Amino acid sequence: MKTQLITSLLHKHSESKSQTLKELKKVCDDFESEILNFFLKEAMDSTNALFPESPGEKIYKSMYQEQLSKELSGNFGYSKLLFDYLKEKV
Repeated sequence: MKTQLITSLLHKHSESKSQTLKELKKVCDDFESEILNFFLKEAMDSTNALFPESPGEKIYKSMYQEQLSKELSGNFGYSKLLFDYLKEKV
């Protein structure tokens, strides 16, 4: 009886930790996305033929940079570095 209870509690703890690590990974990827968004804003600050000047230029450029940073996040190493450090704290 006690063995089943302990096994059940350990299983719940491992599920809980697994969920926590998944959430931590997502937060780390989101943080990396913000860093990349900052880099992209700086890199794309000049005039560019790809983004002709128009009334909606700033909005379009901002949306493009945000989506690009989300797609690239998780692949540059900032997220992994932060995740590896923080998962030891969980």
